[in-house]
Amino acid sequence: MSISIWCPFISNVATVKTAINTIRSIRKHSKKKDLEVNLINSFGEWDIFNKLLTNLNVNIFNFNKIDKDKYLSKGSFIRSRFFYIIIFISSFFKLHNYLKKNTDTYLFCFLITSLPLLLSLIFNYKSKIILRISGLPKMNFLRKYFWKIVSKKVYLVTCPSKETLETLSKMNIFEKKKIIFLPEPALYLNDIRINKFENILEKKFNKKNSLLCIGRLTRQKNFKFLIKAIQVLLTKYKSLNLFILGDGEEKLELQELINKLNLNDRIFLLGYKANVIPYLQSCKCFILSSLWEDPGYVLIEAAFSNALIISSDCPNGPKSILQDGNAGYLYKNNSMLDFTKKFEEFMQSTNEDIFKKKINAKKGIKIYTSFHHYKTIKYYINI
Repeated sequence: MSISIWCPFISNVATVKTAINTIRSIRKHSKKKDLEVNLINSFGEWDIFNKLLTNLNVNIFNFNKIDKDKYLSKGSFIRSRFFYIIIFISSFFKLHNYLKKNTDTYLFCFLITSLPLLLSLIFNYKSKIILRISGLPKMNFLRKYFWKIVSKKVYLVTCPSKETLETLSKMNIFEKKKIIFLPEPALYLNDIRINKFENILEKKFNKKNSLLCIGRLTRQKNFKFLIKAIQVLLTKYKSLNLFILGDGEEKLELQELINKLNLNDRIFLLGYKANVIPYLQSCKCFILSSLWEDPGYVLIEAAFSNALIISSDCPNGPKSILQDGNAGYLYKNNSMLDFTKKFEEFMQSTNEDIFKKKINAKKGIKIYTSFHHYKTIKYYINI
């Protein structure tokens, strides 16, 4: 038997990390020496991870060689959807031949899942399809209908949060026994132990007054809200600084907003950082302002790094990870009034109260280790 990974991507989103960590988890803990792990390189997107994949003994199946820069303009939503169509069409028969040939494989589908699902509907494969829900899905009529007609062809549906599992179960699209909660393999302790010793170069960054945000600069992360919120907080807490780690299509808009509000000496866009652990360990608090998450990798890393967390109660992860506010501070999603109220509550809290929240958060994220991830998969697949 084999494990196959289908995860075409055009930008290095958190789902890519999940796919890699799933492979690492299986390779590290599985005792089946004859277990093959295959990864489908749809258009060359996985080339940047060649060294890592070779070290993990992963078989690469190259489908196409497409220059995405020829079709894709950074930050263009329409062009990105056009490129998804190109991937779909160019991979259609190649993925069909792969599934036809590899009869004893479990295909984990992370992104552009419509292609393997459609193929399974049209053809009668012996291979088993596992639909990985990577984030809170937008359940429009078309998706509901498509999932409903293809549901019998799906072996498992994995959800990254219990909230998403409950939501999906109530829709009666898939058989309830097929829908499982599979916590993301976010915590690799050896990596964290190594990464925590890296130095922070920003001189202004310190435990006393540095607020931290991490994520792609997209609408989902709601950084415009946070920038405006910092302007409000500075009227009382004048020494605060906000550091945002990440890149994305809203970078210019965010910088323009910072300029407009005259906050250049208080808010800093530091760009993408491969290692965020030193920042999480050294900040006054970590703030997640997202409109939606499922569950939120960086929340898990923040909790493990002993960072105090302030988060929106957006669907579908923060509320569970922060245990309804017992493991951090939850504010009403996109509410300036409630955010400033919870921040004030944080500032007035005793060291003992903050310590308890940090301990509760760290205890609650044990299910996000690579071993727990492997055990959950092994329960349903003999690996």
